[in-house]
Amino acid sequence: MTDETASHFNHPDRNLALELVRATEAAAIRAVPFIGRGDKLGADGAAVDAMRKFLGTVEFDGVVVIGEGEKDKAPMLFNGERVGTGNGPAADIAVDPIDGTSLTAAGRQNAISMLAAADRGSMLDAHTVFYMQKLVVGAEGKGVVDIRQSIGDNIREYAKAKKKDVGEVIVAVLDRPRHEELIEDIRAAGAGTRLLLDGDVAGSINAAMYGTRIDMCVGTGGSPEGVATACAIKALGGQIQGILAPKTDAEREAGAAAGLRFDYVYEADELVASDNTFFVATGVTDGSLVAGVRRLGPVIRTESIVLRSVSGTIRRVSADHLASKWL
Repeated sequence: MTDETASHFNHPDRNLALELVRATEAAAIRAVPFIGRGDKLGADGAAVDAMRKFLGTVEFDGVVVIGEGEKDKAPMLFNGERVGTGNGPAADIAVDPIDGTSLTAAGRQNAISMLAAADRGSMLDAHTVFYMQKLVVGAEGKGVVDIRQSIGDNIREYAKAKKKDVGEVIVAVLDRPRHEELIEDIRAAGAGTRLLLDGDVAGSINAAMYGTRIDMCVGTGGSPEGVATACAIKALGGQIQGILAPKTDAEREAGAAAGLRFDYVYEADELVASDNTFFVATGVTDGSLVAGVRRLGPVIRTESIVLRSVSGTIRRVSADHLASKWL
């Protein structure tokens, strides 16, 4: 046992994520009536309302650094909104009441409700630039892969580090036209792909977790999701790198005015400067990370994953909620 581990063992403290998980559970439950109904906005609105109400009961002083909308577009949780009771630890919050609204509306797998938290002032505010090129791997890839290398080189080096054949490597990537060449390069290197319909947060976490089928998650996705994912990766001991990818000159100018850097590799400690990070996610629909909400007679069952960097813990929380309390 290291000194750091011994210190945490001898002086356990409050795990904020075990309280925050109630907010993602509530958001996921409220989204259920919209699964497969084709109403993305209805699902998101119901989830946002539930998440906001439950966050209001948590003893902390939270500020939404990464939200879904602006103040005049309520009910979205907006950047700068204060959540919690106002008492207790001060924290930055990244929220996505439903990561995968299209998946929810279509009744597809892998939709989750998620939020991340870290010490106040530690999260990179990247909302002015929507897209980010990302590379996520597990602990074996630290110091081995680099987003500046070709995908083929990264796959080969990571396979060596994991002591497996290149042909056994699975790379998760969003199934988008912009990734056609990337997907071809992955397959040309001899690796397999796991194409994601929407939301690369779950794919990234699976890439960094021990014992999953996904080895690596790459490609261009949302910048806010990249920052939230970094909170989870820090708890998992993996590696995340990101390069901002503005789509227009106006977006680049807005990012520059906000102090963001371009043609620059953001490492995990720059995406989230704190080593005290939390990440929670509850399944809305069934997926490879967590199971979706299901009704079992008189109860509603949820499954969540709860991560904390200080303790390095991964908890899976299965909860049965009396359905009569949610009517």
